[in-house]
Amino acid sequence: MAQMEYHAKDSYQETRADVEATLGFVPGFLDALPEEDLVNEWPTFKKYNVGETQIPAKYRELMGLAVAANIKCPYCQYFHREAAKMHGASEAELAEVDFLASITARYSAMLHAQHYDEATFTEEFDRMAAHLSK
Repeated sequence: MAQMEYHAKDSYQETRADVEATLGFVPGFLDALPEEDLVNEWPTFKKYNVGETQIPAKYRELMGLAVAANIKCPYCQYFHREAAKMHGASEAELAEVDFLASITARYSAMLHAQHYDEATFTEEFDRMAAHLSK
């Protein structure tokens, strides 16, 4: 696979051409951006949504799905779920993400409701980690 470029283009027209070459067309949500913003936003979108990074695409999309579930964004939920499938996520992996998306928020709510001391929590986690690492 050819190496993708992730830097801003010199012009709006070059950026639009790159979006179209990459995605097959310019989606409305990108087309709606002011010209300067599209030129600056596209390299980041391209890198983290269709490019290769240190984190494999399937895992990036599963993380995106967990975040999308917590912010309750139907656009992001659809994007990241379908992109995860496109990158090989199984139904079992998607089901696990559905659960994991809730567990972090649930435990955060419990800890905050208890006004649990953060220093105590950190010390206790470090003790658990040391025990589990044995």
